Amino acid sequence: MSDFLVFEGVTKRFGDFVAVNDVSFSVERGEIFSLLGPSGCGKTTLLRMVAGFIAPDEGRILIEGQDISELPPERRPVNTVFQSYALFPHLTICENIGFGLRMAKRPKTLIDSEVDRMLKLVDLVDHADKKPNLISGGQKQRVAIARALVNKPRVLLLDEPLAALDLKLRQRLLVEMDEIHDEVGITFLYVTHDQTEAMAISDRIGVMNKGGIAQIGNPVEIYESPISSFVAAFIGDTNFLRGRITAKEGTDYSVATVDGVGEIRLFNDRPLQIGDEIALSLRPEKLRIERQSATEEVENGVGRNRVPGMVEDVIYLGSMTRYWVRVGEQRVMVERQHSRYLLDETPPTWKDRVWLSWRADDGCVLSDFSPEDAELLSLPTVGDHAKDLS
Repeated sequence: MSDFLVFEGVTKRFGDFVAVNDVSFSVERGEIFSLLGPSGCGKTTLLRMVAGFIAPDEGRILIEGQDISELPPERRPVNTVFQSYALFPHLTICENIGFGLRMAKRPKTLIDSEVDRMLKLVDLVDHADKKPNLISGGQKQRVAIARALVNKPRVLLLDEPLAALDLKLRQRLLVEMDEIHDEVGITFLYVTHDQTEAMAISDRIGVMNKGGIAQIGNPVEIYESPISSFVAAFIGDTNFLRGRITAKEGTDYSVATVDGVGEIRLFNDRPLQIGDEIALSLRPEKLRIERQSATEEVENGVGRNRVPGMVEDVIYLGSMTRYWVRVGEQRVMVERQHSRYLLDETPPTWKDRVWLSWRADDGCVLSDFSPEDAELLSLPTVGDHAKDLS
């Protein structure tokens, strides 16, 4: 693979507001690259600049080495799929798909053969003569994708394409879109605010915040090794532990004293020295929760952590149970997966004393931590009335 779609120092302002701020990155040929972030982060502005709907104030956008920044939309080798489908209600599915080819005055035989090919690709052959009002939302989006692909763009731009669909339909269409991509093999630039969509479909993800790129990586890298509190909190749920390095355990592990918790062990993801302040992201599914007997005391082993706590809230979610556990001054989220659930088992419940345990290398030491990000992006929890339990 090679750099195919390239952003070089791209900036866009709307009055005093900087929507995109000096963004540089590249998308490889044939990959699905997602721009992921909250509303107002600049992701749609970037996509619209590729499409030619707005122009950058600074920087360049290149496709295969050609600067397209000043080309009109109709001369760019891209097509866009919108959230609202943008189908012509008075045209049939066939006519909608072939619209671009007719506008380009292509031969009728070519139009017919290409439309037939697209109908088969998106599995809508049986609906070819229907109007858009007679098909479902998912089918409409497949028509929109087919209409964009029939012109054989080098880049397909997808702007929140599944946002108008319900959860089950989104999940099914994600799989179908991935299959379509495998079939056609062109580059997809996919914009979404939905982390699940981005994780499911992307080869790589660019997480955006405040007009800039916070981190780029494949889904595993973004989830397991976030570099900042913003990325850690935006991609899934997490717990933040803050403290100071107080000791070293060989070359692999350090000991940190965490505010309100005590000593924990962590893996040296990066060089750490005694006295360094650290922030740790710890995913709730990495934690194990066990009932605690009245007299039990357990020493932490090398590379392991075990801390006592009290259950404040319990929510059963079918595939898992989510717990909020008071550990010293911290409120920690834990997810217990139900890979095997026994009805005669007595799981931890409200007010129970428990142990939480995790491997030292299950936490990720962050390079950048912002209390504002952590507070703003963390999911609301229930049961704050229980904070003073002891």
